[in-house]
Amino acid sequence: MQFFEYKKDKSITKISKFEGKNNNGEIHAITTTCNAQLTFSEQLENVVKAIEDIKKQNTDYVPVFVRILLSDAANQAEIAVKKIKTITDNAAIAFVQQPPLHGAKIAVLVYLRQNVEVKQLDNFTSTVSANGYTNYYTANVVSNIADTYNETDLQLSYLEKMLNDNGLNIADNCVRTWFYVQNIDVNYAAVVKARRENFDCNNLTIDTHYISSTGICGRHSNKDVTSIMDAYCVGGLQPGQMKYLYAADHLNRTSDYGVTFERGTTVDYNDRRHIFISGTASIDNKGDIVAPGDIKAQTLRMIENVRALLSEGDATFKDLAHIVCYLRDIADYQVVTEIFNETFSSVPYQITLAPVCRPGWLIEMECMAIIER
Repeated sequence: MQFFEYKKDKSITKISKFEGKNNNGEIHAITTTCNAQLTFSEQLENVVKAIEDIKKQNTDYVPVFVRILLSDAANQAEIAVKKIKTITDNAAIAFVQQPPLHGAKIAVLVYLRQNVEVKQLDNFTSTVSANGYTNYYTANVVSNIADTYNETDLQLSYLEKMLNDNGLNIADNCVRTWFYVQNIDVNYAAVVKARRENFDCNNLTIDTHYISSTGICGRHSNKDVTSIMDAYCVGGLQPGQMKYLYAADHLNRTSDYGVTFERGTTVDYNDRRHIFISGTASIDNKGDIVAPGDIKAQTLRMIENVRALLSEGDATFKDLAHIVCYLRDIADYQVVTEIFNETFSSVPYQITLAPVCRPGWLIEMECMAIIER
């Protein structure tokens, strides 16, 4: 993995680059503003220029997935999506209100792949076909019915139908999901119930497997939307290519406390392994919160848990492609930033304001890693 950092005008961009074999590289970039006092329009313009610079410096790479983190989605989302869409063509574009905690109004995660063509499948999903696999990037599946249980059920039903229409299914082809839940302390239980019921119907159980996921607080621009779903699926996988990470010495099974997701997933290809780590907090192998009320201790335990999961997939922090970290309390930002700068100095990461699904957890992180095979 190669790491780069660019500062230009009033933007800062961190990049990880995995070149792989046969001109089949991938880039993960997180870009944001250096000057939080700029207007939203000015910050957006700087972010757009940064993405354009990445494309100019890597002319055979194209964006396939974009996640926009906003401080005020109701006023910013439509403008940001419209602007970024003009420079990312058919890429799937997700957005969520999760304020970047360094004070900016916007931060953008961009995933680019080399020598591929991105096609828009429908309003929610874009596809990329390469090397015998079809990748499905699904962004911002919503239904403004203001009922979290039914919203989640409809989101998973969409995913199920989209995959079935393409000869695939959730159990064998869905690698990763994200659920952004408005007022998560109140609404998360409905997401859990709807997901569990859908999985039961798709033979996803503790005896088979679940799907890596993040369930975290986040808002849509529409106040009536209480749940947003993003997903990543792959067609063409053979049995055994996708495996699951547990780190049982550090973490319990999620089913112990009634939820249905895997701690981590690996997907093996000819020249690389993708490792997806779910939202991970300060928890022990009995399911108890480690260091209640202590943000520094929770951050260190969270990092230890992620290290254990990565190690089970034969990876280290040097293999990380990007990190997103979620904080419940803005006052904890400085403590966490100091630890992250020491531990993940080169890795593209973004810390956002987003309460975790369990109030006692002060912090959570998710990440992706890539290793050469």
